[in-house]
Amino acid sequence: MDAIVTSYITAFLLGLFSTVHCIAMCGSVIGALTLSLPVEIRESQAKMFPFVFNYNLGRLLSYGVAGVIVGIVSSPLTAFNGHLVLRYLSVIVMIAMGLYLAGWFPKFARMERMGAPIWRWLQPIGQKFLPVKTKSQALFLGLVWGWLPCGLVYAALAVASTAGDPVKASLVMLAFGAGTLPAVMGAGLFTGMLASLARNAQLRKVAGILIIIMALATALWPMDYHTQHGDSVQPNEHAHHTM
Repeated sequence: MDAIVTSYITAFLLGLFSTVHCIAMCGSVIGALTLSLPVEIRESQAKMFPFVFNYNLGRLLSYGVAGVIVGIVSSPLTAFNGHLVLRYLSVIVMIAMGLYLAGWFPKFARMERMGAPIWRWLQPIGQKFLPVKTKSQALFLGLVWGWLPCGLVYAALAVASTAGDPVKASLVMLAFGAGTLPAVMGAGLFTGMLASLARNAQLRKVAGILIIIMALATALWPMDYHTQHGDSVQPNEHAHHTM
């Protein structure tokens, strides 16, 4: 399978399998955001949906921007056949995330401190959009929320680093964000109903094990990096030059 297609699938499943982590970490955030809405909006899920959607649209756009940054930084490495190093680094980070989610590697939480300086700068900006009264405010608040320090996002960025260029890395992050949507959108609309899932230790273990299995499959799955980076030699072209 083409390496970039595998990266998209891996990123999407990483977001999807981490449902309980998303509800635990982002559920409280979006719960607080929805509570800042006027009462007449909160009482109607139909009226609340556009706001919850805009929060998440902003969040995904920030993920896309983060993917572009990682793609710019990592693309020189892939040009020098560093894609295998990046691939196995992403596998290690995903395994660590899986172990953390299952409760077997709590020290992984220290990784989330990496983004703390950026968050300290952005958080006051986000405060300016509270309380939320318009859909545009919800979108801008989501843009800020996307930079909240999160080990799961860092694991996705590790996968994005293997993409080979900024556009593909951005698409990997958008695929990851799409995988998180069911959990985070659901947490925004049905906060109380889903909160108990995040506290279920068995579900967290299952999610962690699924991520570990996916990481191992990524490590073992054969990938065509020549196709990904467009440096394969066409048979006819090769024959032309050797004649």
